Amino acid sequence: MMPWSKTLLLGLGLCAVTSVTQAKQVICVFDLVGKSGDVFALMKDYQLAAKNWGADIELRVGQNEAVIAEDFKAGKCDGISVTGMRGRQFNHFTGSLDAIGAIPDLKLAVKVMQGLASPAFAKHMVNSKYEVVGVIPVGDAFLMVNDRNINTVAKAAGKKIAVLDYDEAQKIMVQQVGAQAVSADVTNFGAKFNNGQVDIIGAPAAVFKPLELYKGLGNKGAIVNYPILQVTGNVIIRPDKFPAGYGQKSREWVKSQLPRAFGILGKMKADIPQKYWMQIPEADKSGYQKLMRESRVDLTKRGVYDRRMMKLLWQFRCKEDPKNFECSLQDENYKQS
Repeated sequence: MMPWSKTLLLGLGLCAVTSVTQAKQVICVFDLVGKSGDVFALMKDYQLAAKNWGADIELRVGQNEAVIAEDFKAGKCDGISVTGMRGRQFNHFTGSLDAIGAIPDLKLAVKVMQGLASPAFAKHMVNSKYEVVGVIPVGDAFLMVNDRNINTVAKAAGKKIAVLDYDEAQKIMVQQVGAQAVSADVTNFGAKFNNGQVDIIGAPAAVFKPLELYKGLGNKGAIVNYPILQVTGNVIIRPDKFPAGYGQKSREWVKSQLPRAFGILGKMKADIPQKYWMQIPEADKSGYQKLMRESRVDLTKRGVYDRRMMKLLWQFRCKEDPKNFECSLQDENYKQS
């Protein structure tokens, strides 16, 4: 028999070795620009903050979002930072924040995201073996056209529009306006616009400079200054790989960064030269709003968007603007199951 003291020392030694060799949590980060991008910069701050929540994170950046999502499913990443559209497969609730016309401006988007960080929504953040531990704004998505004459929905008929191949919502909406959907992904939709393979794309101001979208606009094109949806970013983890209580602490930290994100995104939009912006006549805006609303309701019925999120966003919009025509309508006031 080994003396008690030696057994204790051996046990302590094994614990020490285990703690030293314990694997870091690997978070795979999608950033179009790579290590010099704004997303990766924010995630480096996140990595530092996570030490306070008991995590030791290793960041791996990639420029192919599809590969990152697949690596996450295969267990090669313990967490990911991806767009909300890509993240919808892991959480239908938060993945529906980017619903067409559901959040009319970036200011309201920040309010919504601040609200979602509340412990009251914690149960909605967990889906099976995945947990959303932060939602950040990427900015208003605007339609960019290679010809200013494409200034109405009717004139989009027959035009080629880039649609993300994994987002059913975009394909359906393009069909509804009679346009031609051209399959793309986040890594190549900008190039397709710049080289004339498509006439129209939807994109946030944040990617205008990195993707050199001014090349696609040329001298005839324009950015329609009317947001069609909010692009979001999600930080998603496998909670069993992280300390208990990590998710809520993470969401609270991300919430604290929202004003910073709002300022950065506002500057990115302001930095786009005024000559590229095309204004929508005030009289036309209600028509666009109704059109987007009809598409959103239809897509929710089809199961593309989450009913709980659609009701929540309807409530946010109507609190912000009670006189809005849609506030008297009840078809987005879904009964909660």
